[in-house]
Amino acid sequence: MSETLPERAPVDELADRWRAAWQGRGDFGDCCTPDVRYEDALVGEPVEGLAALADAAAQVRAALPDLRIDSVGTPTARGGFACLPWRLAGTHRGESRALPATNRFVVVHGVHYVELTDGLIRRARGFFDLYDVAIQLGLLPARGSLGETALLLLRGFGLRPRA
Repeated sequence: MSETLPERAPVDELADRWRAAWQGRGDFGDCCTPDVRYEDALVGEPVEGLAALADAAAQVRAALPDLRIDSVGTPTARGGFACLPWRLAGTHRGESRALPATNRFVVVHGVHYVELTDGLIRRARGFFDLYDVAIQLGLLPARGSLGETALLLLRGFGLRPRA
């Protein structure tokens, strides 16, 4: 008896096109409205429009030339919104803004929460652990370390008990 696979939902295909565009293997026009608005912890101010989003993605690819973005869960959609989980992996070999290349490999898990219009992404917001990225790049001390404790003391947060 052969098992038939369920058809892929439109949100699965949208997530594929979204990840492909971020990796430079597709076009944001295939998954976004022309007036798309995007924000995450790294872009600073939100970017608006297909060209600005493509430029933001190009900066990520320049910093991580071996960039790979994989699906790590089932995208979900309800009403006019969707949640697209992902895992990014790559080696920080290119300069990004004021940060010189660290040549460190990073793995980042995150999610894009998107607002849809006619099945395309109109607004998107990326969520991921920026502190963990900074640890992986060697910019901040590891959680629970003496360095983190010193940093918290300097910031005025007091001492944390060690687990």
